Amino acid sequence: MATDFINLEKTAYQIRKEILKMTNSANSGHPGGSMSCIDILTCLYCEVLKHDPKNPDWEERDFFILSKGHASPALYGILAYQGYFPKEELLTFRKLGSKLQGHPEKIMLKGVEITTGSLGQGLSVANGIALGLKLKKSEGRVYCLMGDGELQEGQVWEALLSSGHRKLNNLCIILDRNKLQIDGCVEEIKSEEPIEEKLRAFNYNVLRIDGHNYSQILQAFSVFKQTKDKPTFIIADTIKGKGVSFMENNVDFHGKAPNNDELERGLKELDEHIEKIGKERN
Repeated sequence: MATDFINLEKTAYQIRKEILKMTNSANSGHPGGSMSCIDILTCLYCEVLKHDPKNPDWEERDFFILSKGHASPALYGILAYQGYFPKEELLTFRKLGSKLQGHPEKIMLKGVEITTGSLGQGLSVANGIALGLKLKKSEGRVYCLMGDGELQEGQVWEALLSSGHRKLNNLCIILDRNKLQIDGCVEEIKSEEPIEEKLRAFNYNVLRIDGHNYSQILQAFSVFKQTKDKPTFIIADTIKGKGVSFMENNVDFHGKAPNNDELERGLKELDEHIEKIGKERN
């Protein structure tokens, strides 16, 4: 059956609206990096990942690790839209006693595989899960989403050496390459280039894509599934704050919630984009 790209895009933009509303309601959170990765998460959960919202601990499931845990609004949005919990609970984000804490908490929310937030740790856990699946002779796969600022952590490179050495072909790492971190431009703070050459030297199958192009995202995941002798690393070039003009490539919205005026303006822009989806292709 042909992939419904129009529905995927509409879902991603609806979740962008939820990201704005969640962070505005909490007056806290990280909208920019959540909006840059939501197209990837939408493709993953709607088309690629083996998972069951009615049975989150399903033995045969694939695993998703949000290593950049501050992008929790994106994860909560897609989990709600997939039926893990009611969408109405999204507005409890970062509230006292809520299941939707600022960073994902495994013990509080089904669908969250590990608690994340301390940057650099997610890939090490993903390695362990991937190794465990191989020992069990399971066909399950592990997907780990990282931030490009996070790539500056030393533990990440130790983990990259490990998964490359062990040829974990059931592991797919996706880098949300929006090129901005809390202090500014990634390349000015600590350059990570040439990323592709470094990763190939670590025995990775390296793919570079437009992280907002649904066809390219899904094709990259398809290549990952066919790779036999090494892990896959997808460098997804993205735009921080994607979808809202005054948030795009604006480092201020790395960790700042939109105020009421910005919320209204942002929701209007997203609604206008949703209206255009499909019409431009007809």
